[in-house]
Amino acid sequence: PRRPPPRPPRPPLVLRLGNPRRRINIGLIGMTFILSIFAGRLIQMQGLDSKVYEAAAAVQRTHEEEIPAKRGSITDVNGHALALTVEAREIAIDPTMVPEAARAKIAAVIAGQLGTSEQDVAAKLARTQTRYQLLARDVDPLKTGALLKSGVPGLTAKKTYRRMYPAGDLAGSLIGFVGDEGNGLGGMERARNTLLAGRDGEQRVETGRDLQPIPMTASQREAPVDGGDVRLTIDRDIQWAAQQSVAEQVKASGASSGTVIVMDVRTAQIVAMANAPELDLRNWRKAPPATYINRAASDVFEPGSTNKVITAAAAMEAGLVNPDTVFQVKDNIRCADRVLRDAHAHKPEAMTFREAMAKSSNVGTVMAARKVGSQRLYEMLRAFGFGAKPGGGVPDEGAGLLPDYKNWSGSQSCTVAYGQGVSVTALQMASVYQTIANGGVRIEPQIVAGTTDKDGRFVPAPAGKQTRVVSDRTAQEITTMLEAAVSAEGTGELAAIPGYRVAGKTGTANRYDQRLGRYDGYTASFVGFAPADAPRLVVLSVLQDPKNGHFGGQIAAPVFKDVMTFAIKSRKIPPTGSTAPPVRLGAGQ
Repeated sequence: PRRPPPRPPRPPLVLRLGNPRRRINIGLIGMTFILSIFAGRLIQMQGLDSKVYEAAAAVQRTHEEEIPAKRGSITDVNGHALALTVEAREIAIDPTMVPEAARAKIAAVIAGQLGTSEQDVAAKLARTQTRYQLLARDVDPLKTGALLKSGVPGLTAKKTYRRMYPAGDLAGSLIGFVGDEGNGLGGMERARNTLLAGRDGEQRVETGRDLQPIPMTASQREAPVDGGDVRLTIDRDIQWAAQQSVAEQVKASGASSGTVIVMDVRTAQIVAMANAPELDLRNWRKAPPATYINRAASDVFEPGSTNKVITAAAAMEAGLVNPDTVFQVKDNIRCADRVLRDAHAHKPEAMTFREAMAKSSNVGTVMAARKVGSQRLYEMLRAFGFGAKPGGGVPDEGAGLLPDYKNWSGSQSCTVAYGQGVSVTALQMASVYQTIANGGVRIEPQIVAGTTDKDGRFVPAPAGKQTRVVSDRTAQEITTMLEAAVSAEGTGELAAIPGYRVAGKTGTANRYDQRLGRYDGYTASFVGFAPADAPRLVVLSVLQDPKNGHFGGQIAAPVFKDVMTFAIKSRKIPPTGSTAPPVRLGAGQ
């Protein structure tokens, strides 16, 4: 077969170059466009918006740091520190600066120096999404120095202050405590927080990425204003004796709690305010919340027979009764739908009002109250401070409960006369006896002796407001009756102090339990003053819900004796050398 002729070879492809001038022009146009964008942006940043970016950069560089003020001290009346502030450090770390391979070793070093958990430190070092992790507060400066020299990267220390309570539980609930933010959370720490805290300062500096100050840059500093000091009227030694005595009696009697107040008769300054159990300020975070409250000023209770002095004051001030007024006293008396009884059964007998008080006769007191009437008795209770806060700056002070006499039930018009159906605080009851001991003049109780001003000068607190409640004659007559109550014939014999004339009154009241919603147990108390003929100090002791005995003369009077004996020795109060005048107790004497 015939083959087709072969195809001729294709000619080689020839690459024809374009016009180079054209390419150059296109490139120049593109570059000019891009450069014009950069130039416009540069003009915007360095020309039109330069101030905006300059301010933003300054904000980014500026670091604001708070300069803490040093919190003022709380001292007793003689200047002994009960709460003070010392320098400390706050340790933090930047986790991004800690190599992952070295975390375990560094965590061990930090935990060993700070005495914290190694696992907790390791967990904080692993949080690399943040640049700040707080490791510890209130670290000793010497320990901080050793830790900073250990070579741990990213570690910083900030100067702070730490609150210390060198006396531990001495007046713990009265002093109160300070939280992590430096604010008072209880007691005097909270009540006087503004004065004690002072005002923090502020410092602004320009820093680099590592937060180190940039040299030669501007800085602003507002100096802190340190807090002022608060001097209390509390005497450290007498406070200690009061706490020891009431704590021992609470334990011995099986009571749920106890309170002691010591007050200066002439000034109404509170020399001691003790509670048992008491708050240990060195470990307040682990303490029961119930101990945070100053029970001596806040807890209310029915006072029982210690309230009889107010009934006596009302009757005697009105001229309806005198100490030698004779009553025919049975051991019971009907009041509305109830029959009220004396603590001990006895045959009907003629008693002077003085004897009724000495023997703490409920029936004799009710008979005197009936002469007075509910309205005048109510007005006298108000005059002595019932139903109102005592004032004077005591933290957590309560007003008690005093119902209007128009709302008293038939039996309450009788029971109020001997201290049931009305509630008071220990501070209120101590104030009643301060009034009697001070010749009938009530002085607003004082807990603060003075403060320091911004220049560090001591400024005494103003004296408490004075109000005459009863005449001096009535107060003197009641005092002689209270002396009889501490005699061998009275219920307060265990409160007698050899060599001193003592006036006082026992109290035993049914205790209302709010948790149960009914009366359960007793409140035992004793309150009095010495020397009776020249009173200097009032001491009140209260024990709540005792199990081993419950009469005030049995378990509260010995506490009074212990505390008063210590206090008069501490204050160097000598006996007056006088003897109690002979008094008529029995109606036939």
